[in-house]
Amino acid sequence: MSENVYTSESVPTAPADRGRTTIADGVVEKIAGLAARDVVGVHAMGSGLSRTFGAVRDRVPGGSRSVSRGVKAEVGEVQTALDLEIVVDYGVAIADVARSVRENVIAAVERMTGLEVVEVNIAVTDVKLPDEEEDEPEPRLQ
Repeated sequence: MSENVYTSESVPTAPADRGRTTIADGVVEKIAGLAARDVVGVHAMGSGLSRTFGAVRDRVPGGSRSVSRGVKAEVGEVQTALDLEIVVDYGVAIADVARSVRENVIAAVERMTGLEVVEVNIAVTDVKLPDEEEDEPEPRLQ
């Protein structure tokens, strides 16, 4: 019977260890944007100016809704940090909404990317009042 003897130089590596995976900032921003929008009490993402430009961009033929609006990510090799701008609905407890957004974003990003989320900074840029009209007008054609 022959016995296989491996030295540290000749040990075969597992397929998962043969290469490197990089994740773009935009990928993390999309994941975080979708996760933040899922939280009850979040009316919209982004500052007033970014929402206005986004509304115009959404109406351009072939344009699509930006799920990463209001999200900025810095992605390293094993960690990421996120900054979010949110608009909350009037009447919600802002601290509770921020806590839920942070928890939802961290869970989604870590589960999908394997990156460690070191911080999620949340800026509440506006409150949507019940009687306010939408910043993004309805399309003219129905």
